[in-house]
Formats: sequence, structure tokens, C-alpha cells
Amino acid sequence: MSVESVKEFLKQNKKEVEILTFDDTSTVAKAAESLGVTPGEIAKSLLFKLQDSFVMILMAGDKRLDNRKFKDNFKSKAKMPEANEVAAVTGHPVGGVCPFGLIQPIPIYLDYSLQAHERVFPAAGAPNSAIKLNVEELKELTDAQWIDVTQS
Repeated sequence: MSVESVKEFLKQNKKEVEILTFDDTSTVAKAAESLGVTPGEIAKSLLFKLQDSFVMILMAGDKRLDNRKFKDNFKSKAKMPEANEVAAVTGHPVGGVCPFGLIQPIPIYLDYSLQAHERVFPAAGAPNSAIKLNVEELKELTDAQWIDVTQS
């Protein structure tokens, strides 16, 4: 169901992109190996809960969140919601969370770490799916703001 919402989102945005499927994506390293790319090219989508709202941040798969930078930007500690809350807010399961085909609007941010890569592979609504985009296409599709929240 979630992959279908991504397909519909791409269709509505007139973006013809193949949804790639593969076997093991339980970690960034395994997803990268399955796709034949570096871990940094995996664009991991992380949902965070602020007091009564949510934000989604996409960052290079080989980067970690810098809690101080997050707090400086959002005036709140980085808190990850429970798995059932993630699905309820995004329409996507944990592991397949992506900024496409969301069931409700969520502010989207792209960490500058993505700019180190020509192309990136965000999930596409399921733990074993992804799409290949260049960083500018990702920016256009998500209408996201750039942010610096990863460790140096």
C-alpha cells in the first residue's frame, strides 16, 4: 500500500522514476550493498517528534545526527516516535519511510551531507524499495529546506 502512494506521488509530480526493489535492507550498509552504491548515497529519512508536530530529515546514510545542531535548529531535543506513530503520521513503515506519498504534510529538511553525492537513493515506501534521484531532483520533489544537523 505504501509503495502505491509513492507511485501515485511520482505520477502526480510527472516524475518517471523506477521503484527499485531488493532483498535485504535492514541496515544502510546492506541497502547500499544491494544497490551497488556507497552507504553515503543511501538517503535515510528520519522522522522526529517535536512537542506536538513532526519533521522529517533526509541525510546521507553514512552520517549521524548531531543532537546539539538539531536542538539549535528546532529548539527541541531529537525524539524519534514509536513505530506505530511513524506509520500513522507518514503512511510508511519504519525502514520504508520517505518524503513521498505522505498521508499528511510534514516539513521536510535535507541535510547538507547529501550534497556530497551526485545521486542518492531514498526509500520508496517499503523497507526493500528505493528510487534513484540526483540531489536537485530530490530537492524539487520534496520542496525541502537545506539544513546542517549531522556530525562533522
